[in-house]
Amino acid sequence: MTNSKQHRLQQIFKQLPPEHQQTLLAFAEFLQTRVVSKPAPPLQPKPLPRPPEESVVAAIKRLSQSYPMLDKAKMLDETSGLMTEHILQGRDKISVIDELEVIFGQHYEEFLRE
Repeated sequence: MTNSKQHRLQQIFKQLPPEHQQTLLAFAEFLQTRVVSKPAPPLQPKPLPRPPEESVVAAIKRLSQSYPMLDKAKMLDETSGLMTEHILQGRDKISVIDELEVIFGQHYEEFLRE
């Protein structure tokens, strides 16, 4: 809620007689119960096994499923950089996947600290 909306609501509330203030408060609490909150993402990773002959793209998908609580946008630069190194520079997929696993693990540790 913006400050102007909060201020307006406070002004209205102050101008109401006490019985209407109570009604307004009860209505606000009722509306709050109707808000459907989405469930919090799990705090523990669900490690999926690393299959043999896994591609870099498949590894990113697997790690994303293993760490659903992480904001993938925060890791986009790192993961896309590794993907680019693999595709354009011919970097070995095993070392790229190893590094991806480290990156996801580091971001998970940051997630826990927040």
